[in-house]
Amino acid sequence: MNEFEPKIIAFLCNWCSYVAADAAGVSRFKQAPNIKAIRVFCSGMVDPSYVIKAFASGADAVLVAGCHPGDCHYISGNIKAFRRSFLLDKLLTELGVEKGRFRLEWIAASESPRYAEVVNEMTQQVKKMGPFHKQASREQKEVRRKQ
Repeated sequence: MNEFEPKIIAFLCNWCSYVAADAAGVSRFKQAPNIKAIRVFCSGMVDPSYVIKAFASGADAVLVAGCHPGDCHYISGNIKAFRRSFLLDKLLTELGVEKGRFRLEWIAASESPRYAEVVNEMTQQVKKMGPFHKQASREQKEVRRKQ
């Protein structure tokens, strides 16, 4: 029987987490191959619609990783991402995405072992959760029930 392999989309800050991901690969740290990395200039520029589109396009989980607070190359972009994450969590729950499928992490350029650890941990967590199946909205369920 084939074991489920999750598809995880990672939006990585160009200045920190993307560098850490690159260094983790160059250093040959053991990491799950389930991540599809998308380089963004700042975690603060990851619009919530990008995360929603990732799930709608078949992602089983989404990771947004950026510089540590206070170290953002764009001054406060990561704080913007942090503030958005609370609202995004609530929105994703309303859309039927279980807790644990969206994650925001701070990973500095020098923290390549931490990047590999986050990737492996998230992959294992999502494997336990199983594939993401978009739940039908209340309106769709209501229409089906009336038919």
